[in-house]
Amino acid sequence: MKIGILGSGDVAKALGEGFIKHGHEAMLGTRSAGKLADWVKANPKSRVGSFQEAAKFGEAIVLAVKGGAAGEALKAAGAANLAGKTIIDATNPSTDEPPTDGVLNFFTDFKESLMERLQKQFPNARFVKAFNSVGADLMVNPQLKGGKPTMFICGNDASAKKTVGGILDQFGWETADMGTAQAARAIEPLAILWCIPGFLKNEWAHAFKLLRP
Repeated sequence: MKIGILGSGDVAKALGEGFIKHGHEAMLGTRSAGKLADWVKANPKSRVGSFQEAAKFGEAIVLAVKGGAAGEALKAAGAANLAGKTIIDATNPSTDEPPTDGVLNFFTDFKESLMERLQKQFPNARFVKAFNSVGADLMVNPQLKGGKPTMFICGNDASAKKTVGGILDQFGWETADMGTAQAARAIEPLAILWCIPGFLKNEWAHAFKLLRP
């Protein structure tokens, strides 16, 4: 599958490498291609373009920018280039304020998630929340003593969630579908919980696991 990735940070690069590793084609969209020069050299099968070019290229899209910049990145990509496509939303609505006792600050509340806002702004795209509750180093084929970790996802479109579930399976995750986009109100704050051991103890090599009987 052709994957357009909006972003050029650690998450975008980690997922880009993962898609290439698993036989997909990936293009990273950025406002500054120069910052990815070294990454492209290390990943010769990768491609780099503008947000618009990456969105046009992708059969599916990954949104991997800071939460506060998500809306502008999607506007730059162009609504027509997003229409009908699965958008893997890896963003969190964190602010630039430093954490308090290890706890990040969000600019949303429990009445509306960032993904719900984005879905309303781009109603013809098919958003699925995923990859927001773990660090970039563990996003692709994590090797943890407890076995496969769980990725919690949600979204309004069943077909889009099936597509994301297939990617997660390739990337070494089990998928827990939490329902519609409204569930992002619970999934996005998992990033706060995941980051606390990192900020307090510099422990970042962990992931969540849903245990069933």
